[in-house]
Amino acid sequence: MSSSTLPTELEEIRRRAKSHLSSSGSAQDVKAEVQAMANLPLTLSEKYCHITAEAMLKENAAGHSRQEVVASLDRLVKALSILEKYGCNLTSPARPRYWRSVKHNNPVFRATVDAIKGGREVLYLYGYTNQQFDGLSFPDNVTDPDSDKVSAVTLEVMTLRLEVGMLIKGTHPHRESFKAIIPFVIQEHELVSDAVVILPGEEQGGKSQVLPTPAKPTQGPGHGQPPEPLTGSPAASDCNLCGCAASLLCPSCGRLLFCGPCDDLFHRHPSRANHKRDRIQKTKQETCCICGISSVHVQCSTCVQRLCLNCDRLYHSHPDRRGHNRAVVTPAKTSSPSLSPWECGHCTTVNEMRAVLCVTCERPRLATSASSAQEDPVPSSPSTEWQCKSCTVVNQGSSILCEVCERPRLATRPPVTPAQSTPGSLADTAAQWTCQICTYVNTKSTVVCEMCNFKDPAAIPILQPVLQEQPPTKEPPLLAVKPQPIPRVSTELKRQKLMREDGLKLIHQIREAEKKGVSPEEVYAAVCNCGGSNINPCDWLTSELPHLLDEICAMAASVRQNYAAVDSESENTTVEGDGGMSGQHSPSTVGEIVKLSRAEAKQAWLATGGDTDRAVRQVLRDRQAKMRELNSLGFREVSQCEEALRLSGGDLKGALSLLQRPLLEPFHQRIWSDQPEPPVDPNNPDKQRMCRRLLALYDLPSWGRCELALSLLQEPDITYSLEDVVHAVKESQNRDFIRRLLNNECPVCLCLFPCSKMQSLTSCQCSVCHGCFGQHFTIAVRDKHIRDMVCPVCSGPDINDPEQLDSYFSTLDIQLRNCLEPDVYDLYHKKLTEHALMKDPKFLWCCHCTSGFIYDGDQLKVTCPSCHKSFCAQCKKPWEPQHQDLSCEQFQLWKRENDPEYQRQGLAGYLRDNGITCPHCRFQYALTKGGCMHFSCSQCRYQFCSGCNNPFHKTACKTAQCMIAGLHAHHPRDCLFYLRDWDPSRLQALLQRNAVEFNTDPPNGTQTDACGVMEQKDEEGQQIDSPCGIQTQPGQAGLCEKHYKEYLISLINGHSLDPAVLYDLHELTVACDRYQVDRQKGESEDDNVYQARLLKKLVEVPLGEKVPQSK
Repeated sequence: MSSSTLPTELEEIRRRAKSHLSSSGSAQDVKAEVQAMANLPLTLSEKYCHITAEAMLKENAAGHSRQEVVASLDRLVKALSILEKYGCNLTSPARPRYWRSVKHNNPVFRATVDAIKGGREVLYLYGYTNQQFDGLSFPDNVTDPDSDKVSAVTLEVMTLRLEVGMLIKGTHPHRESFKAIIPFVIQEHELVSDAVVILPGEEQGGKSQVLPTPAKPTQGPGHGQPPEPLTGSPAASDCNLCGCAASLLCPSCGRLLFCGPCDDLFHRHPSRANHKRDRIQKTKQETCCICGISSVHVQCSTCVQRLCLNCDRLYHSHPDRRGHNRAVVTPAKTSSPSLSPWECGHCTTVNEMRAVLCVTCERPRLATSASSAQEDPVPSSPSTEWQCKSCTVVNQGSSILCEVCERPRLATRPPVTPAQSTPGSLADTAAQWTCQICTYVNTKSTVVCEMCNFKDPAAIPILQPVLQEQPPTKEPPLLAVKPQPIPRVSTELKRQKLMREDGLKLIHQIREAEKKGVSPEEVYAAVCNCGGSNINPCDWLTSELPHLLDEICAMAASVRQNYAAVDSESENTTVEGDGGMSGQHSPSTVGEIVKLSRAEAKQAWLATGGDTDRAVRQVLRDRQAKMRELNSLGFREVSQCEEALRLSGGDLKGALSLLQRPLLEPFHQRIWSDQPEPPVDPNNPDKQRMCRRLLALYDLPSWGRCELALSLLQEPDITYSLEDVVHAVKESQNRDFIRRLLNNECPVCLCLFPCSKMQSLTSCQCSVCHGCFGQHFTIAVRDKHIRDMVCPVCSGPDINDPEQLDSYFSTLDIQLRNCLEPDVYDLYHKKLTEHALMKDPKFLWCCHCTSGFIYDGDQLKVTCPSCHKSFCAQCKKPWEPQHQDLSCEQFQLWKRENDPEYQRQGLAGYLRDNGITCPHCRFQYALTKGGCMHFSCSQCRYQFCSGCNNPFHKTACKTAQCMIAGLHAHHPRDCLFYLRDWDPSRLQALLQRNAVEFNTDPPNGTQTDACGVMEQKDEEGQQIDSPCGIQTQPGQAGLCEKHYKEYLISLINGHSLDPAVLYDLHELTVACDRYQVDRQKGESEDDNVYQARLLKKLVEVPLGEKVPQSK
């Protein structure tokens, strides 16, 4: 095949595999395509488009020897298996319940995906892009994963896992592509193969095309690294120590072979005690992976199996496996299985050659092969990888226990194989289903798991798979002689029942222990030590654990002393001829006894699961690591370090604190002495000492910041202190920015201050110095109203906004607490209290002395507690005896008819009685409303319009579409602000239109030559109340024109008359623009019709709600 067609073939295979995986989500459906992609002679960049395969191999193939690199690649294969499982779950039509998230606290995830580099990047490609506090998850707006992308990434993960696995086994067809990436694994030699290739589809015709494979010369043991021992070969079957027949292989020791005694002796050393050894399979490697009897005839490179002739025909007759590439293998000359002992595939017991059932587990000789043939579409041999049914980790074929969860290879329930095929057997099997959470097989027809109480309405019954395409195999003739074995169903149910009872018992013990403050780890370790006794784990921990911990400490001390003695003897032997210096270190070394604490022993005991021997080794390793750490920090005295670790209970930080305490004693004495500390001198030649002092006194973040502070203090003509510079340096390390922080101009006194000595209000961004801030608010509290306590720069906030005012005073109190004198601060609180009392509806102002108080009574007559004068609580007029038993309206009418003084004043008295009332504090002013409409209350500083009582705003207001930023108010159309521009005749016409009576002649006895209405006038800088004095005009009731207009407008406001009925077209358009009423004129619309339409729209806008009504 030419190299130009390889990418095309790769795309075709990838497209077909993506289609299969997207529809089914099963890895078995794309196994052939993944094998084909792995066998293509392409570079990694051409094969892998999504994941960075080359980078993952380089980062996860770390090591200085081949053994370390192979161990790293094994971890990579396990992690890729878990990632493959995640991808298949996402593409499966029946996705798991919790597919949206991946938890970091999962032990399988931590030991596999999180232990390699690049694992989380693959999860990001799957779609787990949302970072959570406990893991990764899909974004909330993603309802379903991207099936195409997930399928493509999963196929690349499967391909990379297969290629790495073939590299470890040495079966990769194109190993030269990986020489630059993982040179330790790629060997220069290749094994000689006598295989012949069978092309797909040619086995049915009975003819096969034989292609000889050229053999390459192999390197001898002297070239490079020694060749690894191969199981089954005569050269590699001897023990590497004694030369006897080997039975075990240790991958961690460079795949060395050992016999039983040598293995026990060699791996007794603490550094090699944790090595996992594999039992050498001698006879099964040359037999069929399915039947286990006949010799190997064909090796399939697609499904990685070695089969006999009959099993090959049956197994590859399936349509999905007809395209597999197989090679005929010349079987080695081995002894017949019928003449040699056989090993049980379930419990690994070696039985006699004539035994049909295993003497230990009573399983048939071919139980493993038959079970695998029925359970999986593709049978797996003991030499191939197998997937744990509990944690889905792919383990090596020689491993009996899972490397992650340490469960047996057949830990889950085997397929139910009834002893006799009866009509009701399938119905009984269909009533069983496997829990998705705990993998427990439930026998009752319910949707609740008996073990974990998990509800699964979609529980699928486990049906016995029937291989219809395979003809029934003949049973061995010896099986018919003996009676049928006990059905595996009952054995499995018995095992599950026992597991359930043990698990519930352990859970009960853990819950009882948690009530007493005992951790689950301690309970488990105690149970392991108690064994099968009925002793309570908590009682055992109380009574026996201290003695056990003391024993662990003593054993560790003994082992340490023995090692020290051996090392001392070897050292004496080495330096024996060096002038008698050999015995110089031996007394202290041999006599040294390690001092361990119970806390260290308990920590090691829990870490090893309650194993005493392993705990001894673990506590010694932990102590050595801590000693090395203390040694690296400069503490060389071994005895002091040992004692500090013992006193701190093995806590490294506590031991470090104990060791540093004597060193810091002189410093503590100097710190706590009575002598004052000399100030920091920036010009001191010892800059390092000054920097150390800055670090100790001012807690600067780094050494560079200290040097920066010293350099700023050494600049000429500086006006800031050391504390100012330190505060600025903590904010930033930019020199220009620090200078801006240190040079801020106060807008009040125009002096330069650092930023730390400037203060600003929360209502604005203005900043003033501390002195100006305190002085401004001190004067405002003592000499001004509380509403004058605003920003001295921008006069903010707007005092007419109640919401801003309340929040402003609540935060201002915190700022004034530290900058005002105590008496000034108390005065501020007093004024603030009065300001709050003014909002009370029961608060009254005295009309005699202008003092306020709270009145709780229900009588009209109120006596002021300050001036002891009485007034009416409702109309706020001075109290007269005639007001008794009369309402305010009746009393006002009586005064008009019977009081000569009131009659003499005429309409001037009427205007005085209907003077200005503050809408905020309800204080009354006996003044007319003429003149400037902007009125400021002397009591509460509230600024409002005297004609409509609407507030005046100094800045932008909250009215919609208002663009005015200066002083302004929003007046309604019936306000005196607009109606005072009308002529008296027009105002009279509006009153006459609505039948409202008004006066044109002055009352009898009143003065008619000059207007007598009282006004507030500014004379020589003082506000004085005096008569108006303007000449009156005939027909205006003895008032000047200004006050007569005010009289007529008060009648209009008192009867709520709308002045819009007298507007002309221009006034209507202006008013519509003011109230944002659409005034668009229609085409060919008459002016009268247009005016009537605008008037109708304008009258829909309500009049002023706060316009004062006449009394």
